[in-house]
Parts: sequence; C-alpha cells; structure tokens
Amino acid sequence: MSETPAATAPKQLARVPMSVRWRDMDAMGHVNNAKYVSYLEEARVRWLLGVPGVSMSDRIAPVVAATNVNYRAPIVWPNDIVVELFVERLGNSSVTIGHRIVDQQDERVLYSDGNVVVVWIDTQTGRSAPLPEPIRNASL
Repeated sequence: MSETPAATAPKQLARVPMSVRWRDMDAMGHVNNAKYVSYLEEARVRWLLGVPGVSMSDRIAPVVAATNVNYRAPIVWPNDIVVELFVERLGNSSVTIGHRIVDQQDERVLYSDGNVVVVWIDTQTGRSAPLPEPIRNASL
C-alpha cells in the first residue's frame, strides 16, 4: 500500500471542546487513562459526522487499527479540554490521525498526544477498502 505523506504543516481536521465529567475520575484523583481514548473517539466521530457525504452506516466504514497515546500530564476535574485532530499520513485505505489533548484555557498545557490509524473496510467482506472520496478530500 503506497502512502502519501501529509504536508509539512499537518491538515487540521477538528478542534473539539469537551468538559471533563466527575465520573471520568479514578481513585487517584485524575482522569482515568482509558477516558483519554474515549475523548479521542468522541472527537473522531464528531469529525466524521461533520464530513459531507459520510454516514456511519455506510457499507464502507472506518475501524480503528492502532492507537498510540502519550500521557503528558494528568487531567483533573473540574476542567475543560480541547481535542485537536490532524492528518499525519494519508494512505489508500487508511488515515493516521494525530491528536493532542490540551487545556481549553491555556493550550500550552498538553495533557496527551499521539495518533490513531483508522482503516476503512467493506463491512460485508471484512477487507480493507479504498478511502471514501469525501474522507480523502477532507483530509487533504
């Protein structure tokens, strides 16, 4: 599969503000590490649903193939955060989506960064499928 590297300045896909909920906390008094992944998922789904011509119920649908999260600082409650998504790599059937979680009031505060590889598959065959044109266009 040939890959097209993203431009030197990554294409920003979304900036999604979110409020930290009390239930996101763990016994250590900060947001549980698994919740970071939930925040990222919420931001990706919001982005996908905002791309014209994309439906989550299409035959060709996205699945997460890999997730990388670097935990840089603990998030505590109460707090408001921003999840930033950007293209790291665009492939034939996949997009590597870089992400950052930052503080809404002071975006110099980095809570986490990393990336997620999302592959589009044919839900009937289970095989990878070419990126839908609306996704490719939104990612360029």
